[in-house]
Amino acid sequence: MSGFFARRPPDRPGLAVFLNAGDPPLPVLADVMRMLDDCRVDCLELAVPFPNSVTDGPVIRRSAQRALADGVGLDEVLDFLAGVLPGLRHLRVALLADWSHTVRAPTVPGFVRRVADAGVHGLLVHGLPPRLRADCLDAVRAAGLPLVATCYAASSPEVRAAAAECATAYLYLVAHYGRSGGGLTADHRELAAALAALRTRTTAPIAVGFGVRSRADIDLLHGLGADAAVVGSAGVARIEHALAEGADVVEEFHTFIQTVSPYSPSRQEAHR
Repeated sequence: MSGFFARRPPDRPGLAVFLNAGDPPLPVLADVMRMLDDCRVDCLELAVPFPNSVTDGPVIRRSAQRALADGVGLDEVLDFLAGVLPGLRHLRVALLADWSHTVRAPTVPGFVRRVADAGVHGLLVHGLPPRLRADCLDAVRAAGLPLVATCYAASSPEVRAAAAECATAYLYLVAHYGRSGGGLTADHRELAAALAALRTRTTAPIAVGFGVRSRADIDLLHGLGADAAVVGSAGVARIEHALAEGADVVEEFHTFIQTVSPYSPSRQEAHR
């Protein structure tokens, strides 16, 4: 199994969390990432911030706007990651970059090489036009960079098969159509059927996201056949609350992680 979730005990689901780079500010984010590493969170899906995402609800959109207002872009994110990633022991980072806002300006091979050189463990390209998928695949293979592929539970069998074939980091199965920030409203039978069908076409781990807000949600998804779950808006909202209240962002987010993680030792235990 991919290194993103291979260190998880086999009877427990993996955990990925989503954040926008720059929200919280990058120096604080470095401490958040070290905390996630101590707590053995498997994956941080870290977005290069971009505006007006059509798939995100207001919580993640506000987060991206705060980061953009602070001047955080691709250069700042890659420089930041190059400094932080060598110190991590468990946490893996999948960089999410939007095609229109972040990737389209440089050549695809040049962009992918920059991401790989920063030490990132995987790449997810948001909004990649289907006609350019082959070029992107060629570039990530040449760079030796694992790819996160995405599809919906309700996608056609052909779309799911294409995503399964592309995924080398993990396959992100979006539980339902709509925008992020709601609850886990997906039909459980449809989700289980999609997971079973994907399992026959890929050896990459399958992580389910959109609407995952609690440990109960994560356990439910694991029971349906998911290897891992992705927690997004619920965690970003805790960051937003901490920033608004002037609270300790790292401690606030640590408390949140303790409530959702299937396996989250204290930071002191993690160092034993």
